Amino acid sequence: MSELNYPLPRPNAHTRPFWEGAAAGQLRYQRCNACAQVQRIPRSLCENCQSAELQWQASDGRGRVLSFTVVHRAPLACFRQMTPYAIVIVDMAEGFRVMANALPEAQDALAIGSEVRIGFHEVQGMALPVVEAVLEDTP
Repeated sequence: MSELNYPLPRPNAHTRPFWEGAAAGQLRYQRCNACAQVQRIPRSLCENCQSAELQWQASDGRGRVLSFTVVHRAPLACFRQMTPYAIVIVDMAEGFRVMANALPEAQDALAIGSEVRIGFHEVQGMALPVVEAVLEDTP
């Protein structure tokens, strides 16, 4: 059987620092040095004050589930072996959002408002964010 080719993100000038952080196991986000606004989407100018003084910062990786859906019918052949899988939107503690697949062991714990952590999983040489469950006794 041939190896499946997954549709992977293509880093560009705005997102490259995010993906470099992912490769190092670090979730990064942009914050404006001029007004302290967190950018929901990486960009070259602050969406609030239009300043170019944007800086990448490391997130602690914790957030709460805003929404999720469980996919039972994969849209592409490469995802069929993964079904069912959950796609989750997470409100991060720092004020930005991440959309990622949940690890299979985290799917049963998913609920709106539940606390989760963003980790990373390697797919075809690229580190992709994944949603992990946060256990009650973890700091």
